[in-house]
Amino acid sequence: MKLHIALLFLLIPLTAFAQKFQVIDAETKTPVSFATISFGDGKGTFAGEDGVFDFPKAKYADIDSLHISAIGFKEEGFSTNNIPAIIALQPEASQLSEVIVTAPKRGKYKTKKKKQITHEDIHTSWLPTVESEVAVLFNRYEGKSTRIAKLMLPINAETKYKSKGKGKFATIFRIQFYENDNGLPGKAIAHEKIIFAINQEAEKVFELNIQSKQIFIPEEGIFASLQVLGYADDKGKLIQSKKYREIPTKRGVKKISTAFRPLLPFTNELSNQKTYVRRIFLNNKKWQVFDKTYNENSNLIKSGSRNYGMGATFHVFEE
Repeated sequence: MKLHIALLFLLIPLTAFAQKFQVIDAETKTPVSFATISFGDGKGTFAGEDGVFDFPKAKYADIDSLHISAIGFKEEGFSTNNIPAIIALQPEASQLSEVIVTAPKRGKYKTKKKKQITHEDIHTSWLPTVESEVAVLFNRYEGKSTRIAKLMLPINAETKYKSKGKGKFATIFRIQFYENDNGLPGKAIAHEKIIFAINQEAEKVFELNIQSKQIFIPEEGIFASLQVLGYADDKGKLIQSKKYREIPTKRGVKKISTAFRPLLPFTNELSNQKTYVRRIFLNNKKWQVFDKTYNENSNLIKSGSRNYGMGATFHVFEE
């Protein structure tokens, strides 16, 4: 009898018990780092560097489907009752943009800068959540061949406000680049992953050196985006945790996205610039300009702080 029971449990699908899943490249069998895991209800999470993510059914009892995606791969969808332990994404057959070059450009260059704009006012700062992505446009310097050597990221670690900024943290961010599609962020550009962490000791401007990534700006410009992935553990690995809170209300349970530190100071000093945002788990990942058409009730928009003052250091090559 005991033997029969043991055999019965062996026949039950592994996914009935499994809480960890891994996303891999179907061709190379290598992990797809930081793949996007969408729950189909406007929320989601990310896989870690090793492509592994947690999905305990008891923890996400109301979720019935998952959508797995990553730049350069075809999206896959699964019922939460039938998730394979290994999720293999098929690479998309597309050519790399000429924006990304495989060999360093040789010759002399001059270093030029686009100044960042920052402040320490938490009331006019963007609250980063895993569902949101913020993008700004960079153009070639005076129309010449231009490489982005550094990104200058304004941040607000709240160290000035003890009641708000108390305690240590380390948050993992991702930088991505997009083509300029008539003034909107367009097709994602495949490039080496740019993942980094910011903690409470960071200065008001976080300098991110990306010279080795060989990011050249095309004639029509390029969008650079900043996206939070979540908090890091003591080893610098992405913590697999719920990225939202569930608040009981008279109309049912309301899901509130977790805001991560540091905050991103927005500014009203860039009247000619447009900052674009999108919710990556909702609205078909559509990019929208950050103004009243996005959210007329936003306190940032009401205050006129509609732009993220990301700066950059350029290497400008003579033609």
